[in-house]
Amino acid sequence: MASRLEINFIRLLSRCESIASDKRGEAEWRLEKYVAALEEMLVALRKNPSKPTPEVLTEYTRKVDFLKGLLQAEKLSSPAEKALANQFLAPGRTPTISNERMSATKTVHMQTKARCTGEMRAELLSTNSPLKGATETELRNRKGLSVDEHQSAAELDAVLQHHHNLQEKLAEDMLSLARNLKNNTLAAQNIIRQDNQTLSQSMRQADLNFEKLKTESERLEQHTKKSVNWLLWLMLILVSFTFISMILFIRIFPRLR
Repeated sequence: MASRLEINFIRLLSRCESIASDKRGEAEWRLEKYVAALEEMLVALRKNPSKPTPEVLTEYTRKVDFLKGLLQAEKLSSPAEKALANQFLAPGRTPTISNERMSATKTVHMQTKARCTGEMRAELLSTNSPLKGATETELRNRKGLSVDEHQSAAELDAVLQHHHNLQEKLAEDMLSLARNLKNNTLAAQNIIRQDNQTLSQSMRQADLNFEKLKTESERLEQHTKKSVNWLLWLMLILVSFTFISMILFIRIFPRLR
């Protein structure tokens, strides 16, 4: 059962994720205060005797760090810097509450990436600043900024492409490891199945040998009993014959006087 502190922490975390997913203005201050309160509650939750499992605590820490990183990324001035900072954020893996199909931090992460991409596109295309009435100096400054922005965009694209390549390579490595693990598991299953068959055959053969040994033991016991009976009767007959012979000898040959 979750403690009262953990229940309050989950409620506040869900509220922070809801605020982060909404479109916030510059005057929005609640999220930063709520995240600070989340950090304090997380520290208290770690010290609580009835604290959750280490896996759950790790997931809570991951979500709080994501919200902190999101706030820090929003304070950056350039959309390219925001996009780059957002790229390195790690959202939560599991939903905070039971009625969520996907983790809310993943949804916020995707929304933030889309918003940063839109801001970068708008800045690169200069859709937010009119060109009419601009002086030649302003046009030159704007052209210079555009070149810098293009360079920043190119660097960002290179970084994103590099990370995308790394992710694809990691996915391929994981797929190869999973395939090897599957093959090894199948091979182990085949070996275990063969060992089980061999063991079953050995057990059946052992049972047959035991039955044969039991039968032979009974036969040997019967034979031993028969041999003992014949020997006993032979000894009785021999003793009786000897006794009768002595009596007859005594009767036939009386003692000399």
